[in-house]
Amino acid sequence: MKKQLSRFIPMVMVAVALVASAASAAPATSAQYKITFIRLWTKKTHPFEYPEPGLLTGPHLSGLIGATTAGGYEIYKVGTPPTPGLERLSEEGKHSPLDQEIKNAIAAGKAGALFETGPIRDASKTETVNVTVTTRFPMVSAVAMVAPSPDWFAGVADVNLMEGGKWVSKKTVDLFAYDSGGDDGNTYKAPDKDTNPKKPTTLANTPHFVIKGERPPVARLVFTKM
Repeated sequence: MKKQLSRFIPMVMVAVALVASAASAAPATSAQYKITFIRLWTKKTHPFEYPEPGLLTGPHLSGLIGATTAGGYEIYKVGTPPTPGLERLSEEGKHSPLDQEIKNAIAAGKAGALFETGPIRDASKTETVNVTVTTRFPMVSAVAMVAPSPDWFAGVADVNLMEGGKWVSKKTVDLFAYDSGGDDGNTYKAPDKDTNPKKPTTLANTPHFVIKGERPPVARLVFTKM
């Protein structure tokens, strides 16, 4: 009997070790990230018709608004007309009703969480917000208005924070300027020229954002795992 037990105990120890190894290899079901929102759009980087300073009308980026997703919910999509929420965000910098659109997507199981920051009026400052991603919703999409403008916004879609089955420790992504398709204006302070029907969202291709054939980013997001 003792001989049989002596052979059984090592087998149990191996099984326990294998279970422990598998558990340690499995990714956590969620992770919290600090998102740092950085403004890159300045007179130096985008000199063409750059807006003059002003308390309310001076150049700034609206507050960032975004969602955690699985790639199935889109705040914006190139080639598709803007939702009412995206149109208002891109024209007025307001988070409503885009915030409600995101909440509706969350209620429908198409998105995981909503996050928002304040605006960036001083390009030397940053805004931060914490967000929790999950294995179900490991991606992040976000937008912010380039203001003043007819309907231009900075955007990024489906940033995956899980790579190779693991949560990334840090990730940096650049945001480029888009035209939402809600207004026909083509200068920063163009009069309101509402587009009906709405045009598809595109990358902003005016000289304000395409400089000597290059397209400098207007903002940056840094994701840091907490």
